[in-house]
Amino acid sequence: MNYAEMSRAELKAEQEQCLHEYYNFKARGLKLDMSRGKPSEGQIKEVLGMLDVMNSKTAYKTEEGINVLNYGCPDGLPECKQFFGDILGVPAEKVFVGGNSSLSLMFDYIMLCYAKGASETSKPWIMQGDVKFLCPSPGYDRHFAICEYLGIKMIPVRMTETGPDMDQVEALVRDPLVKGMFCVPKYSNPTGITYSDETVKRLAKMETADDFRIIWDNAYCIHDLFGREDKLLEMLGECETAGNPNRAVEFCSTSKISFSGSGIAALAANAENLARIKNYYARMTIGYDKANQFRHVLYFRDLKGIKDHMAILSDIISPRFEVVLGALESQLSGLGIAKWSSPNGGYFISLDVMPGCATRVYELCKEGGVKLTNVGATFPYGKDPEDSNIRIAPTFPSLEELSDATELLVISVKLAALEKLLGEGKTQI
Repeated sequence: MNYAEMSRAELKAEQEQCLHEYYNFKARGLKLDMSRGKPSEGQIKEVLGMLDVMNSKTAYKTEEGINVLNYGCPDGLPECKQFFGDILGVPAEKVFVGGNSSLSLMFDYIMLCYAKGASETSKPWIMQGDVKFLCPSPGYDRHFAICEYLGIKMIPVRMTETGPDMDQVEALVRDPLVKGMFCVPKYSNPTGITYSDETVKRLAKMETADDFRIIWDNAYCIHDLFGREDKLLEMLGECETAGNPNRAVEFCSTSKISFSGSGIAALAANAENLARIKNYYARMTIGYDKANQFRHVLYFRDLKGIKDHMAILSDIISPRFEVVLGALESQLSGLGIAKWSSPNGGYFISLDVMPGCATRVYELCKEGGVKLTNVGATFPYGKDPEDSNIRIAPTFPSLEELSDATELLVISVKLAALEKLLGEGKTQI
């Protein structure tokens, strides 16, 4: 029964039942973590064979004769550039292979634009005044942290079922001080939304400042679940077609494919941007870990090898999503106090509770033994204006732990809503 249709007596009875269930959980002394999207131990075990593909008995030279243990190939092994080109659907010559962190590559690129300019003919962003970034929200907290560190003003943009609200975006980019925009275009963090073709095309062709840049963080480009796959237009090609070839730089990594701390990150860009990026890194490093690049190429071999591996990971991750989504559907559907995403891929579920209740849900879960992502983390400056969004990360806990954690989450959502509807303040837990 919808809570809004209940009498006060019915609400009080529901609250008593939820409190009874909550105290039972609290008495168990749980210590569970659903705060970050880390790969589970099972996922990591599936790729341990990579550690054995290159040793003293195997060649450490590529087919082209490149010694992966020596200097050279500052933009990445040709085979590894082809590897990422196949994943992203771009030519290998557009790819630069870096270290293990795509976040580092994003930070470096924004710093390049900030300190030296987005092109050879544009002024550094820092010299142009109080520059701004558009931030689709709810979004990725580590994106926001880059802007906050550099003092770039962040402007939240509403997310829709097809991506960021493009009417809002197109209006905001008329301001020449709006210099960039973060996008997680496929299985967006945390909503799981994939940008529609129309959204991608509008982003590519909209009128902006010449040095406006889209940080196209394609982190979940091949992270499909449930045997389903969303399709995403290839952004670099769309920008070229629209006459704005420098607009976007694309980023990805194998952090949630191979080893989260020892994977490979890469970026892809059209010619002018890529030349500028290579020139920047030439001052920073002789080259990144080619042995690790070679290990990945030897282990996965080609796009089919990667997709076969991702199907194995999907078999591990999908049941975890089913546990969470099943509990939300069976226990919260129809109550009128929450709504949630049901993505076809990625690493997160976005839960929206009653406005003003997310912080209380977080507190109740913490007190009961379950750690959630900090409320507000999915918005710039850590401030959710509605205090309603909670990012759920199902991948790391075991299925049993996840079932317990979700059960406590559901009870906490109910209790927070009941407190608000009854208007009696926080219940003493």
